[in-house]
Amino acid sequence: MHPFDVETLTAGRWRNGGGATREIVSWPVGAEGFAWRASVADIDRDGPFSAFPGVDRTLTLLAGDGVRLTSPGAFDRLLDQVGEPFGFSGDLALSAELPGGACRVLNLMVRRGSRTARVERVTGAVTPAAGHAGVLYVLRGRWRAGADGRLMTGGQGVWWDADDEAPGRAVAPLSPDAAALWADVAPVR
Repeated sequence: MHPFDVETLTAGRWRNGGGATREIVSWPVGAEGFAWRASVADIDRDGPFSAFPGVDRTLTLLAGDGVRLTSPGAFDRLLDQVGEPFGFSGDLALSAELPGGACRVLNLMVRRGSRTARVERVTGAVTPAAGHAGVLYVLRGRWRAGADGRLMTGGQGVWWDADDEAPGRAVAPLSPDAAALWADVAPVR
């Protein structure tokens, strides 16, 4: 398992200036295109989202009062509950509105036809499935991960790919207030 702390990841500004992204992982690492990608985005102001043709996306609110995503003729959705994932096609032209100011989201993207993704809020121990990749992002409390028993708190986490030795090793909460986002990335067979 590969640990990360969002606050130590390099932030890259969006081309439109509406936010910044801190990449957790883009797999395969160093490749021109990705099969799957996880990042944390700080959305600073209202504006358009970039389209990602051929990609399925899941956004989950991490902090702030929320973001309203609209795509003409497709949906109008307010994400205002921390830890509630929302999946949509990256092909869509989207715009974002921040009714309560800046917010932070977890952005998981998978290449359609290559991978599928499921994101859920968890409060108990989880174990990666063999052959799956994924991310665990701590929302609050204390968690333990990996063979070395790495301790994690809010804004920290781990990621792994299908070839890593993560399967079979549980990621477990250590405090009664523990909550995390569990993103399972499965290959399309």
